[in-house]
Amino acid sequence: MVMDILYEDNHLIAINKRGSDLVQGDRSGDLSLDQMVKDYLKKKYHKPGEVFLGVVHRLDRPVTGVVLFARTSKALSRMNRLFRDQEISKTYWAVVKEPPPEIEGELVHFVIRDEKKNKSFAFNKPRKGSKEARLSYRLIGRTNQYHLLEIDLHTGRHHQIRCQLSKIGSPVRGDLKYGYPRSNPQGGIHLHARCLRFEHPVSHEKLIITANPPKDPLWNEFLSQAGD
Repeated sequence: MVMDILYEDNHLIAINKRGSDLVQGDRSGDLSLDQMVKDYLKKKYHKPGEVFLGVVHRLDRPVTGVVLFARTSKALSRMNRLFRDQEISKTYWAVVKEPPPEIEGELVHFVIRDEKKNKSFAFNKPRKGSKEARLSYRLIGRTNQYHLLEIDLHTGRHHQIRCQLSKIGSPVRGDLKYGYPRSNPQGGIHLHARCLRFEHPVSHEKLIITANPPKDPLWNEFLSQAGD
């Protein structure tokens, strides 16, 4: 498989994930993205034995966009700290049919994860076992039927963007789990991890890693509106 590699050095590698890819292996037994990256590194650098690769963060399977892996244990521990301390800026694009009531704003909910259903539920007030979920959004594009939101994620809750947008009546296009009425013809959902901004864990260089969305007519239209 040919991967879309967005960034690579001795410590990190970033991939533009497809909607069908698992970031890390699970009980399905499907080939995972981390294993594909290991195979790529082993072949490219002629590495004997097991290749080290640390999973820094994950995206839901139907979500596309930037996924970052660590190639060294030093990079992994430092990236884990950056994520834990919220020192990484995470920007997403989401296509919705029903726009939020305001052109831009902040959403604050209290989220409870139901592990049996693999689904999260957002509430306006705290509940027992809930965690605060915060994001900010702005409307950056529109077509006759759909709207493009750019989202800055301030917390990292399970299915956070999907359940918060659903809560305000703006489910992501194709996201049946969170209330969108129809699946996408190509599968997946129109939620894309657009950009990561952070300080390199070793060189301390300021990095901005950006991923273009998948090639389909709707994404192509919004990408042209964004000026890319």
